[in-house]
Amino acid sequence: MSITADPEVLASYWQDLRSTLPELPPEPPEAWAFGATPEHADGLLELVMSGVKTGTASSVWDYEASGDPMPRVGELSVILDGSGIPRAVIRTSSLLTVPFDEVSEEHAHAEGEGDRTLRAWREIHERFWRTHSEDPRGWAPDMPVLCERFTLVHPLP
Repeated sequence: MSITADPEVLASYWQDLRSTLPELPPEPPEAWAFGATPEHADGLLELVMSGVKTGTASSVWDYEASGDPMPRVGELSVILDGSGIPRAVIRTSSLLTVPFDEVSEEHAHAEGEGDRTLRAWREIHERFWRTHSEDPRGWAPDMPVLCERFTLVHPLP
């Protein structure tokens, strides 16, 4: 399931935001939601907006399967809630691709999920990719994982 924003709602959100932050580009960036369900999206968005979640991880295999472009450092994204409503803007600050079994404790902590340990991160993400991967390979201990760090541009926590 993919959560999407109504184009008119996204355009209005971006126009309103640019009145506060005129340095933002004229056109809205890509809009997307964390996770694979409305519940995931809302829970992870809450962590982002509270300042707890400053990182995310993506399966490189999923990018390859979907044909979606991988993020770039400096890129902005509009983050949607589980209903597809724009709620936040983040800026990618760093990217690192590593095998699943080499994701660092620091990155696991930055993702803000569970008890923020590497053990919890591995359990959560293995289950996620086994269930929701866009690539038929799903999950493997050596699968390439894109570890992304970001800053919250709006609203600030």
